Amino acid sequence: MTDRLFVLVQYLLPQHGVSRFVHWATRARTRWFKNLLIRAFVRGFRVDMSDAAEPQATAYPTFNAFFTRALIADARPTPGSPLAIAAPVDGTVSQAGLAADGRLFQAKDRDYGLADLLGDRTLATHLSGGAFATIYLAPYDYHRIHMPLDGELRRMIYLPGRLFSVNAATVRSVPRLFARNERVVCCFDTAAGPLAMVLVGALNVGSIETVWAGEVAPGRPRRGAVADYAPGEIVLARGEEMGRFNMGSTVIAVFAPGRVALAPALTAGAPVRVGQSIGDTS
Repeated sequence: MTDRLFVLVQYLLPQHGVSRFVHWATRARTRWFKNLLIRAFVRGFRVDMSDAAEPQATAYPTFNAFFTRALIADARPTPGSPLAIAAPVDGTVSQAGLAADGRLFQAKDRDYGLADLLGDRTLATHLSGGAFATIYLAPYDYHRIHMPLDGELRRMIYLPGRLFSVNAATVRSVPRLFARNERVVCCFDTAAGPLAMVLVGALNVGSIETVWAGEVAPGRPRRGAVADYAPGEIVLARGEEMGRFNMGSTVIAVFAPGRVALAPALTAGAPVRVGQSIGDTS
C-alpha cells in the first residue's frame, strides 16, 4: 500500500514543475542558502567526501557543483585487462541480463521494448539479444558517468517524457518506466560493436549533461531531437567522463549481441563503482 500511494502521488505531481524548481534551487549561489542545502544533504545521506577532489562540502559555489563533484585522481581506476568492461557509474544494479527478443527486464512481471527505450528502431534491431545493465544512482552516489569501453560517438537522441522517480518502489510499480521517462540516448561505435548509453531522467533530475554538448535535457521546447556526429568527431576512452546527472537517476548500457559477457556477480542489488570490471568483450 505504501508503494502504491507513493506512485499515485507521482502521477498527480507536476513533475516538470517540481524539477524546474529543484534546478533553480540547486544552482542558487546565495551562500547561506546553498550551505544550508549542502549541510542538510550531507547529514541526511551520510555523504562520504573522503575521495572528493574538494573534501570541504561547503566550499562548492552551488549545491549542484557539490552534487556533481569531481574525485581525486585514481579514485576510480580502470580495469587492468583491455577486454574488461568498466562500470560506467557508482550505484546499485537494478537489473542485468540479455535484451531477448528486443525486451528488457524491469522488475517482476514488468518489461519494456528496446526500441521504445532507444527511440531508434534500427539501433534496437542491432542491439536486440545483447547484454544490458541497468544501474541506479542513489542521491549519495558519485554522479558523473564514464565510458565502459573506448567509443566513437555516432548519434545522440533526446527523448522528452515523464519524470517518475527511479527508486525501487517506482520501478516495481510503473509499467515501462525507463521508456516513459525523459532520457538522453548516446550511441557509440566500439571494438565490441554498437553500444547505447541511456541516461534516464527522474523526479528532481531536470538536467542531464554530456561532455560534448553540455546540458541536453531538459530541452526547450520539450520535443525530441537527434544529433549525428561524423567519424572521429567525438572519441572517448574507456573510463573517460561522458556526462553527468544534476541529481540522481539511472544509466542503462546496452551492448551488441554475442560480443559481451557480463560478470556473474552483476545481479540485482549488487553495488558497483566506476571502473570496476562488470564483464568482458569477445
